[in-house]
Amino acid sequence: MNTVSRRPVTLALFALLAVPMAGSVSAQQPDPTVREDQITVHGSVPADLTGLAEGPEIEGLISARNGSQLQITDADGAPTLVNLSEATEVKGKGGFLGLGRTALGASSLLNGLPVTVKTVQWNDGLVASRVTLKNNDLATAAMIRTGTAQRFAEHDVAIADNAAATEALRGRMGDIDKYNIKNTTNVYFDTGKWQLSSQAEQELCATAQEANAMDNALLLVVGYTDSVGDEDYNQTLSERRAGRVVNFLQQKCNWAPYRMLTPTGMAESDPLADNETPTGRAQNRRVSVNILVSKAIDGL
Repeated sequence: MNTVSRRPVTLALFALLAVPMAGSVSAQQPDPTVREDQITVHGSVPADLTGLAEGPEIEGLISARNGSQLQITDADGAPTLVNLSEATEVKGKGGFLGLGRTALGASSLLNGLPVTVKTVQWNDGLVASRVTLKNNDLATAAMIRTGTAQRFAEHDVAIADNAAATEALRGRMGDIDKYNIKNTTNVYFDTGKWQLSSQAEQELCATAQEANAMDNALLLVVGYTDSVGDEDYNQTLSERRAGRVVNFLQQKCNWAPYRMLTPTGMAESDPLADNETPTGRAQNRRVSVNILVSKAIDGL
């Protein structure tokens, strides 16, 4: 594990905390520059899917939602846009949650939820014929929702409790410049990749465990690249690395999503080492996980 105790962070880094990563959304070839509020569809999604050609089956996480449209990101970080129809079935482990029948069905499709989607082809795009999910994943997905700008109706006491915990935590934390950085862990990536190594996975869970032992600790995740590749490519790559780390911390290390600050990608900015050497570039292909605690709580 590569850790730095009480490592100083630049003001530019803190300024990025309030900036969400752009979602990558498109019907056929997702464009990483398109924002979630720019998801559009041409024509009305058919209420009857009978006779439409079968499309691919997609497995991944719901990474964005805008009304009746979902973005599903697979294990390799590739996003796919699918539309929801009145005929779309939402099936949980405990039975059907029919999308058109109850508010629970619609609200169950939250950001961060692992799903398997069967699709049909329509209007140069895809429509979900069935969305399958595990009911016990809903609590985690609901907590992720409380940390995003997306709003759904409150149907579950646990969701309300998590929202209240988030607001209380924000009230105690105050401004970002009032945080102490208690520790920083860096995990590293191969060139052009955002997959986590087994060593990185172990280090991330160890960091989550360390942070969980601290009162009201938050995690700030920042992705970086080396200098290989153009600026746009490196920006997208750094965001994908940060997103992969956030997903792993929440799903595998049991880190509560409402204790996660908005991740960001810094591309090749703030290098740890010289990009002119292979060794230096390897050190710069990283994601930094910072443990933050309020100065007021920390007593410093």
